[in-house]
Amino acid sequence: MRIAIGSDHAGYPLKEDLKAFLQQQGHTVVDGEADRAIVLGGSGQGEQIAANKVHGVRAALCHDVFLARLSRLHNDANVLAMGGRIVAATYAREIARVWLETSFEGGRHVPRLEQITDIERGER
Repeated sequence: MRIAIGSDHAGYPLKEDLKAFLQQQGHTVVDGEADRAIVLGGSGQGEQIAANKVHGVRAALCHDVFLARLSRLHNDANVLAMGGRIVAATYAREIARVWLETSFEGGRHVPRLEQITDIERGER
């Protein structure tokens, strides 16, 4: 999978750790167009807010595996946000692994995603 990864200064050490981990897992880490993305900061909150301003992005702030799984299952999140000052690198790797391996469940969750897309279309 092609994964874009970005950070501010506070998330940079975690970015470098995750970049190496993702490459070891067989993913391609890029700066440009990708299948999914990971954004990192001190808390990850600012990065998640900023990412969600981009049409088509569904960024989820996930500081544990449970939230990572649900963000994919129920919301088809395509950007993972984490805080380098919140999550240890070893746990961040596990969060990223679960997030990348979890598929969107579809079904009853599709109408919500369609509503989000409709809102985005209305903003143009």
